[in-house]
Amino acid sequence: MARALASNGFTFLIIFFLVVAGMILWVQVQYTAEGPLEQAICLRVERGSTMPNIGRILEERGAISSALIFEIGADYSDRTRKLKAGSFLLDPGMSMDVITKSITKSGASSCGPQITYRIGVVKSFSEVQEYDPETGQFENIVTFDLTDNAVPDIYTQKKDEAGIRFRIAVSEGVTSWRIVESLKIIDILSGDIDAVPEEGRLAPDTYEIAPGEERMNLLTQMQEVQDKRLAETWQTRSEQLPIKTPEEMLILASIIEKEAGITEERKIVSSVFVNRLNAGILLQTDPTVIYGITKGRTALGRGLRRSELNAETPWNTYVIRGLPPTPIANPGLESLVAAAQPDDTPYFFFVADGTGGHAFAETLDEHNRNVAKWREIEAERKNTKN
Repeated sequence: MARALASNGFTFLIIFFLVVAGMILWVQVQYTAEGPLEQAICLRVERGSTMPNIGRILEERGAISSALIFEIGADYSDRTRKLKAGSFLLDPGMSMDVITKSITKSGASSCGPQITYRIGVVKSFSEVQEYDPETGQFENIVTFDLTDNAVPDIYTQKKDEAGIRFRIAVSEGVTSWRIVESLKIIDILSGDIDAVPEEGRLAPDTYEIAPGEERMNLLTQMQEVQDKRLAETWQTRSEQLPIKTPEEMLILASIIEKEAGITEERKIVSSVFVNRLNAGILLQTDPTVIYGITKGRTALGRGLRRSELNAETPWNTYVIRGLPPTPIANPGLESLVAAAQPDDTPYFFFVADGTGGHAFAETLDEHNRNVAKWREIEAERKNTKN
């Protein structure tokens, strides 16, 4: 009798352990299997959230089949206490395992709201955007000028949310003075700026930032990026380039940046200036004259006067020969490349053609005809406005 009971007990234990092992295996399969999510969603994890709460949210939104299995799997993989606040993009078919890894790994949010501070040539503004999983694009919520005294409530609300992404986007052709003045009024940054960096030494680009970041540290980062770009493009320069130093190439690139209306024209515009430098002809480019007047602190807002074209300043290329003493803006990478590797063309002149680009000419007679056409276009546009 005792033997029978012992045998039955042993059999029961074996069956019990087999059932448990089967359940564990089934949970593992469910946890790592493709999930039921059919369309991408953006999961918001608030500060103080728990894995069980997130599991229930995911189950309600159809991202997982079981909140209980999700919780067990997260606990078994030792990720329960590693939950991060933020917004996370969940793709269709994501398994519970992959979802758990996504919301517990360190790093920036992969979706949700973002605030971008755009530093432009004339003005600077802020954009508050929200990621739309259906389109895979950031949709604009509000845009406002950084100099506005009253900021939108949505900006104040969003900037304090957990996991929000902050960026600064510096446009090509912006002056160092404008970059500094814009950084001063971005409220999530901290610290004073000792001095305006040298013109041309800040790289136009998009930079990820965090609340409390030091303004000087950000400027140092911009300088390091520009120094690297300048060094690398200098190594690729054409052998026939009539400039002697990386600094001169930076000056030429800044002029190209201000003159080239279309990206595809940068190397052609560069060729015009290189041809003129090789021939000892005055560059005669308006942006340099304007910089001599404004020092990059404001837009001129009008046409140049004859007296200004004749005035002798270090930047007036209608008067001085060769390049001006400093860059006139911060050029982007494409303008640096254009300065280092200009196209081989016979052109010595260019003028606007009314499309955003330029009409190029080899001779003065041809150039004068192009200028006459441009003046006709200007006159027609003026009459249309009136």
